[in-house]
Amino acid sequence: MAVLLLAHGSPNSVDDVPEFLLRVTGGRPLPAEAIEEISHRYAAIGKSPLTELTLKQAELLARQIGMPVYVGMRNWHPFVAQALQQMQADGIRHAVVICLAPHNSRTSVGLYRKSLGQSTDPEMTFDFVESWHDQPSLIQAFAEKLKSGRQQANCESGTRVRVIFTAHSVPERTVRDGDPYETQARQTAALVATAAGLEQQDWSFAFQSQGISGGPWLGPTVEETITRLKQSGRAGVFIQPIGFLCDHVEILYDIDILFRKVAEEQGVRLWRAESLNDSPLLTSALAQIVRSRTLATAETRS
Repeated sequence: MAVLLLAHGSPNSVDDVPEFLLRVTGGRPLPAEAIEEISHRYAAIGKSPLTELTLKQAELLARQIGMPVYVGMRNWHPFVAQALQQMQADGIRHAVVICLAPHNSRTSVGLYRKSLGQSTDPEMTFDFVESWHDQPSLIQAFAEKLKSGRQQANCESGTRVRVIFTAHSVPERTVRDGDPYETQARQTAALVATAAGLEQQDWSFAFQSQGISGGPWLGPTVEETITRLKQSGRAGVFIQPIGFLCDHVEILYDIDILFRKVAEEQGVRLWRAESLNDSPLLTSALAQIVRSRTLATAETRS
C-alpha cells in the first residue's frame, strides 16, 4: 500500500510556460497575449516553488505514516503517469489518492481522478479522496496561520483588520451544473473563521485568479472586495487563502504583487497569512486521512 499525492504542477522556468499552458488547456492554444501575461507573472516571482514544496509535503507525510508516498503532477513533471509507472515498478497494489486541492470540483479534482486512468496495471486499485475541505487538522492549520498573521497586522495597523478568505475561482457554469466547489470553499472559510475566533463582521469571502475564457467566473473578486471595504472605511485588509496548500503563482503573484498593488492604489494596506507549506498540522491532516482510509480498507479485506 502507498499514498499518491496529486497536484496541478508548475513550469520549471519561464521558457516552459507555453508548453505548460498547452497541457493545462488540453492542447487548446491560448492567445499570444495570454501566454505573454502568464509568462510575465512567472518571471515576476522568479520561479514557482510548488513542485519543491509538494515533494517536501510528501516527504513529511511518509515519515509520519511509515508508508511510501508518491507525487504526480497533472500538468508538469513529475507527471501522474510517471508516478504510476514508478508505483507499478515498486510493486504497489493499492494507493490512497489525495488531491492537494481540498475542495471538490470537476475542473480540478475531477480531472485528477481522470488522470488515474493512465495506470497500465489492471491490478492496482485506488481509494480516491473526493474532498477534505472540513478535515479538522486542516482547519486548525489555516486558523493557526490566520491568528498569528492577523495579530501582527492588528498591531501594525492599530485596529482590527478585516479578513478576506480566498479560493481559486471557477466558471459559473460549473457550479450551475451542481459542482460542490463553491459551497465547500465557503464552508472551509466559515470553519477557519470560527476556529480563529472571528466574528461574522470580521471577515468576507472572495474568489481570486479568475480565468480569461469560458464565460463568467465566480465572484466577488478580491479586487471588488478590497474596493468595497475601502468605501466602508477600512484602511487595511488581511488575506487568508483557504484554497491553496503551498506557495505558488496564485499566492506569490496574484496576492503578493497584483492585489497588493490594487490595495495600495486605494490607500489600503494589505497583509497575507503565511501559506501552509511544511506545516506540521497539514502533515497531520494528510496522515489522519490516510490512516482512516487504510483502516477502512483493512477492515473490508478482513
